[in-house]
Amino acid sequence: MTGTIEESAGRAQDMRGRVAIVTGAGKGLGRAYALDLAARGASLVVNNRWADRGQPSSAEAVVAEIVAAGGRAVANFDEAELPETGAALVAQALDAFGRLDAVVSNAGVPQTARLHRQTTEDFRRVFDINFFGALYLVQAAWPVLSASPAGRIVVSASSAGLYGGDGMAAYASSKAALIGLVRGLAVEGRLRNLTINAIAPYALTAMTEAHVPPELGRRMNPAAVAPIVSWLVSEACDVTGQVLVAGGGRLRAAMSVEGAPVEVDPAAVGASIRTALAAEPRETYGDSHTAFAAFMDGRRALAADGSLV
Repeated sequence: MTGTIEESAGRAQDMRGRVAIVTGAGKGLGRAYALDLAARGASLVVNNRWADRGQPSSAEAVVAEIVAAGGRAVANFDEAELPETGAALVAQALDAFGRLDAVVSNAGVPQTARLHRQTTEDFRRVFDINFFGALYLVQAAWPVLSASPAGRIVVSASSAGLYGGDGMAAYASSKAALIGLVRGLAVEGRLRNLTINAIAPYALTAMTEAHVPPELGRRMNPAAVAPIVSWLVSEACDVTGQVLVAGGGRLRAAMSVEGAPVEVDPAAVGASIRTALAAEPRETYGDSHTAFAAFMDGRRALAADGSLV
């Protein structure tokens, strides 16, 4: 991928002619993503489950906002965790707009329950929505996005998927699985100019407001994350397989790192492990094959006392 900084910025700002699906887009972060993309000229399928058919649909409300501002959008009310939803969303995008260029899989459900107070069914429900809901959409969209000149995918991860959290085993597992999906598919998509990245957002939403002090919440507008997602689904995006932590006008990259290999002393395994935990340098790798090759390079191994062997 080539081009000047100015050209890249122009492609990021101008989304006219591009079509995107955004799930969980009736409120919070998903709504912010949809509105930002529409403001840049993208046509959208706005998905959010219709929880109460007796009340107005949040997806329709977002579509109405977009249309009132001169944009193009259609609503979808399917539940993300249903196996058929991914294909239905892709078909709706093609029917309504004739193409599909990008997917933002944002639909998710929170969870706070320690493992001994959870049933397997409780755990599976979180995983079905957070992980399989994204997988169904990505899998259905993959062939279409592969044919696009610049297919783009963003999934919603979480710092819980990076670091865990008390009472968050199911939620953290589902988000960590998404990060693994991103890493794996990034390798597959390189030959197709198809990028896939994860956003781990910090924002004041219905999911987080009970846990965020008011003074901090004022800095955590979902709209602050939206331009990052818009860039990731634009033609300008030239990164893939990345996890980006974002919120409050800040951004940082989260990476899997490995320290230098350590020779195991069978008589002092604990010492070997402690040496490995502190071993430098820390490095990251483009794929698992490269990581394996570096691990097996005996020229870089350390003894349990930290000396080179």
